[in-house]
Amino acid sequence: MTKVQSVKEALRCLKSGSSLMVGGFGGIGNPPTLIHAILESGIDNLTIICNDAGFPHVGIGRLITAGRAKKLIASHIGSNPNAGRFMQEEKLDIEFSPQGTLVERIRAGGVGLGGILTDIGVDGLVAEGKETVIVNGMTFLIETPLTADVAIVYAKKADEFGNLIFDKSARNTNPLVAMAGTVTIAEADEIVPVGELDPEEIVTPGAFVDIVVKSEGVNWEWAWE
Repeated sequence: MTKVQSVKEALRCLKSGSSLMVGGFGGIGNPPTLIHAILESGIDNLTIICNDAGFPHVGIGRLITAGRAKKLIASHIGSNPNAGRFMQEEKLDIEFSPQGTLVERIRAGGVGLGGILTDIGVDGLVAEGKETVIVNGMTFLIETPLTADVAIVYAKKADEFGNLIFDKSARNTNPLVAMAGTVTIAEADEIVPVGELDPEEIVTPGAFVDIVVKSEGVNWEWAWE
């Protein structure tokens, strides 16, 4: 059984108006070929869930800059001024979530939890509109889990079943994002037959991955189009 598909085939599961979760941190670990293909496809009106808004012309920031998102759920947008501008112009709805909380919400979605408890932001703006609960005399926010119609991640190596190995710091949010998609697409620099990956190096089991595509790498001409 092989999960390897072309990029065009893989993106058939992503439609305008879908929710899209993207692995990576500041552009590191964002899947470049899939992001470029989404831009080329014309898919828009997306709800994007990612650690951050990336940079204007790098990684997930390319989708934000192109106006393809209607909503962004992220921990910060400071590296992409276009996100801030769109927010001020009310063209982009942004839900901020503290970074650790965001990651835990993604993990909760991936493992099927009903939410997490945290005291981060319990006395601030983060708490607006959220339920609280008292445990052992302490007040905690109830943070809801995050999942998405489609999750896309970037791996160094994959086998044909979707077992994944990540490259250094690209092992940031990618393993958790891979668990939280209804459909998970892994872009990999190298794809090998099943059995060729060292089991001790596998980070994400193929059970979480639905589709594997071959990466074309980062084309810096894309970044400045």
